[in-house]
Parts: sequence; C-alpha cells; structure tokens
Amino acid sequence: MIFNPASGRGRGAKRLATYRALLDRYLGRYEHASTEAAGDEYDLTDRAIDEGHDLIVAVGGDGTWSHVADRVATRVADDGADVALGVLPAGTGNDFGRNLELSFSDPEAAVKALATGRERRVDIGYVLTPSAPDSSDDPPRPRHFLNVIGIGFDVAVIDAAASARFLRGELLYKLTALQQLFRFPGARLRASADAGFERDATHLMVTISNGRWFGGGFPIAPDGRIDDGVLHACLIGDASPLQRLKLFGLAEKGRHVGDPRVTIHSAGRFRFEFDAPVRFEADGDVFRTEGRTLDLEVRPGALTLVGT
Repeated sequence: MIFNPASGRGRGAKRLATYRALLDRYLGRYEHASTEAAGDEYDLTDRAIDEGHDLIVAVGGDGTWSHVADRVATRVADDGADVALGVLPAGTGNDFGRNLELSFSDPEAAVKALATGRERRVDIGYVLTPSAPDSSDDPPRPRHFLNVIGIGFDVAVIDAAASARFLRGELLYKLTALQQLFRFPGARLRASADAGFERDATHLMVTISNGRWFGGGFPIAPDGRIDDGVLHACLIGDASPLQRLKLFGLAEKGRHVGDPRVTIHSAGRFRFEFDAPVRFEADGDVFRTEGRTLDLEVRPGALTLVGT
C-alpha cells in the first residue's frame, strides 16, 4: 500500500486511518508506506517490486494513481515484472476511479472490491514526447498516463485551483473552471491522427482521454472505456465567454457532443503541434514539453488492475 497523505489537499491524511482499519478487516496482512515528498511514489513502487510484491495499491487521487501506474507499467514493459495495480480513492478529482465505479464517499466498498482479487486488463496512455514536471528540475522523459491529458483551458484551471484556499473536491474544479471561462485566452494548435484527421485552429481546450471522466466528474469522452484500445480526443474550439459558459454546462452532462464547436475523434495515436514548448496536464499534474510537439499513444491492455 502506497499512501499519499498530501492527496486531496490533506484529505488523504484524514482517510489513512479509515483505510488502515478497513484493510485490516478485509485484507489481513499487507505492507504499507507513505509518501513524504513529490515523486516518492516512484521510489516506493520500485522498492515494492524489487522486494517481490505482485500487487501495489495506490491510495490517493488521480495524480498518485498515475505516478504509481507509470512506474508499474514501465517495469512491466522493461523488466517483465509480474505486478498489478490497485487504487483506493483519497484525492481531489478521482476521475479514473469513476471508470471503476469507485467513490471517495464509500471507502468500504473500494476496499471490499480490492479484497475480491478480481483482475482486469486495461489500457494505459503513453506520452512519447519527453516532458518534465512543471515545478521540478527533473530531466524530461516519456511517461505513461492513466486517465487524461489536457491542453489549454484545463491547465489554466489547475493553475487557478492551486491558489484557491478554501475549496476542495469537485466544487474546487467547477468554480475555478467557471472563473477561467472568462479569463483564458485560448490555445493555438494543430492536431493530427490517423485516417487523415487534422485540425488547425485556436481551441478553448483539448482533452485526450483513456476513460470517460475528467475534471471532477465531467463525462468529457462519453463513449470512452479504459479497455477499448483507443484514446478519445475532445477538441473544443474557442468561443466567446457566454458561448464557453454554455459549452461548460453541456459538458457537465456529457451533452457537448454534437455542438458545432466540439470535435470528438478516437484513435490509437495523436500528434499536437504548437508555436512553442507547451504546458499540459497529465492526470492532474502539469508538465512541460521539450519541443513544440506532443505525441501520444495508447498501449492496449498494458496494465493489470485488481479490484474492478
């Protein structure tokens, strides 16, 4: 068990005792460790794999899950490690957990699902373009993502949410998003994929999803599944603030599909080109590219999930 006490702006620390008690009841023997600084998930995952553990459970939010999944998928691909991933929700967005019908509000159900030991092969996304965390000196490298990549408006919302003092969870995302609908200037990019798909315009936002959910509960890719072998891009063209507000309301219910400003395209690989290196969001954390392109692909069935 890898606990992240800092997840969910401290909700992870408050949830730790609850999960420990539930895990003692339903799982019995297990080993655990807690992160103390950003990036500890990678070292703890490596240590667990090297010690022979075949199930690593990440307890946190989308970012915690993503970091552990990135390391698990890398070790499986590079070393042939026989290791699976479990997730328990204790974070802010928990969007990947929605694909698994796991809720922050029902920790007992999440632990009981984990204790069944059911396994499921799911897809994972991969950023081929070397990138580095926006707030660290780590060298750029390719990386996996578990749920979603966001470009444009999404990053502006994360920046705004980071400075909010009193809000948490879904309300934090939704209120900061409403604020940025009137402030964000738009993002110019060229998108391309298979079968001649191409878009070159200023966009409000682009998301590339492995699953269905995004931004604290928005079904941004209504037809997305984490085991369908493709990524789902949602490209939302720029619009006036009032039109953006309408799109925001539609997206909250998954009704943005069909709007003339919205393009949905599913493919195994995407390329995005920009006028300069770009900041993008991967599962809630912001990264910066080395160059002016961002290449993404899906790796079908590359991850084993337990408890789904």
